[in-house]
Amino acid sequence: MDLYFNDTLRRKAENWLPERTITQLAEALRLGETTSEELVLMYIYRIWIHDRAGAGLNSVLEINPDAMRIARQKDEERRRGLAANPLHGIPVLLKDNIDTADRMHTSAGSIALADSFADEDAFVAAKLRKAGAILLGKTNMTEWANFMAENMPSGYSSRGGQVLNPYHPGTAFVGGSSSGSGAAVAANLAAAAIGTETSGSIISPASQHNAVGIKPTVGLVSRSGIIPISPSQDTAGPIARTVADAALVLTAIAGFDPSDAATNVIAGAAAIEYTSFLDKNGLQGARIGVPRGYYKELPEPSASCIDEAIDALRRAGAEVVDPVSIPSENDPWDYIVLKYEFKPALNAYLSRLGPHVPVHSLRDVIRFNEAHADVALKYGQSVLQESEATTGALGEAEYIEARRSDLERSRTHGIDAALREHRLDALVFPNNWGCGIACKAGYPLITVPAGFAEREPVGLTFVAGAFSEPLLIRLAYAFEQATKHRRAPDLTSNSVLLS
Repeated sequence: MDLYFNDTLRRKAENWLPERTITQLAEALRLGETTSEELVLMYIYRIWIHDRAGAGLNSVLEINPDAMRIARQKDEERRRGLAANPLHGIPVLLKDNIDTADRMHTSAGSIALADSFADEDAFVAAKLRKAGAILLGKTNMTEWANFMAENMPSGYSSRGGQVLNPYHPGTAFVGGSSSGSGAAVAANLAAAAIGTETSGSIISPASQHNAVGIKPTVGLVSRSGIIPISPSQDTAGPIARTVADAALVLTAIAGFDPSDAATNVIAGAAAIEYTSFLDKNGLQGARIGVPRGYYKELPEPSASCIDEAIDALRRAGAEVVDPVSIPSENDPWDYIVLKYEFKPALNAYLSRLGPHVPVHSLRDVIRFNEAHADVALKYGQSVLQESEATTGALGEAEYIEARRSDLERSRTHGIDAALREHRLDALVFPNNWGCGIACKAGYPLITVPAGFAEREPVGLTFVAGAFSEPLLIRLAYAFEQATKHRRAPDLTSNSVLLS
């Protein structure tokens, strides 16, 4: 290890690299101030001293053994003038439920898939490679994207252990199942990361880690090659340290995929450069609604932080409508749709795995876990069992009615109604508190750092209708530029320098 990590590189990794944006890294690469090979080494160094040792964040599950080779290839391409995309030669991490056709595993955090290698890249991974990004490694996550047991802690998996939040390791909440992606981005272990969300799993870890997260509209980003929960709600999206970086990554991964029918809604549409919507004056004249029904149980320190953020919206030129009501805001919500959709979706994914993998159906997973209960069932598997009890045919009356009800309450009597009645551009929620209704609607969300409450990060989350990503990016960027709440965690007290 000492062969690679000389004193100059160590100092650069600790003092030069942190908080560098993708645009800044791309410019440094262009000017020859660094190389992609050096970036990979610096990020690996930070992973070793902060993630493996030091604070022991446990956010990166494995490092791509081909990362150095790919980095040298990107450096050669740059020398030949083939580095047009700003992501070219930039190291990015992916959540461990996203297939990569290389020597990295894809396990969803489960020891049942600890030896599973994908034959093909997920569409998202392929798009990143096409943009020139270096897939640096896989991030730890809540096992089966937190669809395994009712009492499983966020950020825990049988394969990877427990993710910690770098802002207060062991105490601060790590957020939803993309917690490894959130923690790694916050700690500057990669330029950006990809998470996945069914209900809160991008927005929650991003807001808990003083980062930016975009949960796209269902259908904007393909799900093919991603271990699923619910075709109705699943999506992948970026977690980054700035809105601009998140917009860059979203531009790279969005697009039509014939393997994912949900993306048919954008088939033939011209590719959107989401960075074109970065407008520091983007809040001027915008009408933003505050659905206070979702703020009732917000703890006081966080509530004060969010109220300050709402005041900042006003100062930036927005017309804040406070409060607004969402007709369905007091309705009880459930995961009935997810319970029914998980079994057939997971069975379809597992059935394609090779014979060396011990599980090829949800039933196999349950039996494997029972046979390895000492490791696999620390928190049980009640949710897996509940889904396995369904027919898997999606013909049950309960499923059909739940799906109809979800769409009606989240759209017609939900977000659509609030936006229309109050003539709003968007709604704002604290942290991930609006994810349930937005995700059932399939609508986009973006969260931005809004400060800290007793050392724990707080995020302000914007939501609007389907394919409103350009609007949300404009609003979020203007808020970010007006407030600049992003702060890197102090990891120095826990660091153990490699020698």
